[in-house]
This record gives sequence, structure tokens and C-alpha cells, in this order.
Amino acid sequence: MEEVMTFASIISPIVIALVQLLKKTITVNNRYLPLISLLIGILVGFLAWPFTELDAVLRLWSGGFAGLAASGLYSLGKKTISHNNNDKAA
Repeated sequence: MEEVMTFASIISPIVIALVQLLKKTITVNNRYLPLISLLIGILVGFLAWPFTELDAVLRLWSGGFAGLAASGLYSLGKKTISHNNNDKAA
């Protein structure tokens, strides 16, 4: 389990970058972004077979965790920055 979480934390920034690239490339409804992030995470986890010795199932789980973490991390960072900007304006 430790390897799965370590691998998920490594690929989370990659998933964030790919989701942002997708958002800049095509118009995506914001309510579908967590699902898209999950699917991209699973895809990245699956395609990462040359970089890890984890089994395919564990890579898919890692990718799913990374996708969910990526959408949560981005939302949290966006809210934090927005909150800090509102405090400075006041």
C-alpha cells in the first residue's frame, strides 16, 4: 500500500498538468473535471509501466488516487489563493 500511495503522490502533479492542458485546449464543463481528472490519473497510472515495478492493478489504483488527489489539490489551492487575495484587498 505504501508503494501505491508513493507512486500516486509522484504522478499527481502530472495529472494536474494534463487536466489544465485539457482545460486550455477544449471547453470542459467544470462539473466534469473531477471525473476527467480521475480518468486521466488512471490512464497515466496505466501508461507508467516502464517507470515502476508495480502490477497493472496497483498502477491503476495509484492513478485513480492521483486523479482524485489532483482535482482536490487544485481546488484547494485555487480557494486558498482566492481567499488570500480577498484578505489583502480588505
